[in-house]
Amino acid sequence: MIIWLASYPKNGNTWLRSLISAYYYTKNGIFLGDSHLRNIQQFPVKKYLENFDYDLTIPGDTTRFWVPAQEKINMDQKIRFFKTHNALVKLGKSDFTNQANSLGGIYIVRDPRNVLDSMSRHFQINHDKALEVMQDKKNFTYDFKKKKDYSDYQFIGSWELNYQSWKYNNLLPIKFLKYEDLLSETFFVFKEIIKFIDKLTNNKSGFSREKAKNAVKTTSFENLKKIETNKGFSESITSRVGEKKIPFFHLGPKNNWQKNFESTFVKKLNNIFEKNLDELNYNN
Repeated sequence: MIIWLASYPKNGNTWLRSLISAYYYTKNGIFLGDSHLRNIQQFPVKKYLENFDYDLTIPGDTTRFWVPAQEKINMDQKIRFFKTHNALVKLGKSDFTNQANSLGGIYIVRDPRNVLDSMSRHFQINHDKALEVMQDKKNFTYDFKKKKDYSDYQFIGSWELNYQSWKYNNLLPIKFLKYEDLLSETFFVFKEIIKFIDKLTNNKSGFSREKAKNAVKTTSFENLKKIETNKGFSESITSRVGEKKIPFFHLGPKNNWQKNFESTFVKKLNNIFEKNLDELNYNN
């Protein structure tokens, strides 16, 4: 059965996965980078759609096999975490998942004004284009390095649609959290995440304070950045111009929309996201 670690891109999913992989896939809670993060794979991607008959040149043709692929994954009846940026929606007749394959999920959301700047840098687009993408209700992603191959198709939707599809769903129990809360009270929020997971999985082993402390310490932004510098990081991307790697961990908690944008652009963002900012208490 699957537990989803879901988010819109650049909302803190990598940090969340680092914490969880350190706690559940090590003996001592000490995070060592890619070797531990690989325990939590992404879905949907091509590797899980092998042997299914779809047209890889058609965006979204894989959606027909998302649930069958999960059924195949779950044949061994093990509990797995999967990262996803997919919205929890139905596309045509195809569901993203169902209760037969999923136990629940954890969704992490972040102030959209900071998301925008992170997206702009990561995807190498300007702020106006990043804002356009965040508002696009039909947005999807795939591995753009593969020409005419949409096997890795994920339906993202807009930033608003994405978080609301998980937060207000009636299908699965969801632990909904804010990046900013995880940042300000990391140990406490992480403890609540562990309690949620253990309840979903009926895990009776109890909370390990020492492992959680080690996980929090070794997945700090400074340590993750150090790991990337010394060992590299699988999720860093190559510049569109040349072959230079763009660091995945850039500003992190120091990313501040109030310093990143001119006042006119800030006003525009506040108007566009006003309802969301109020709903998520980002205006307080």
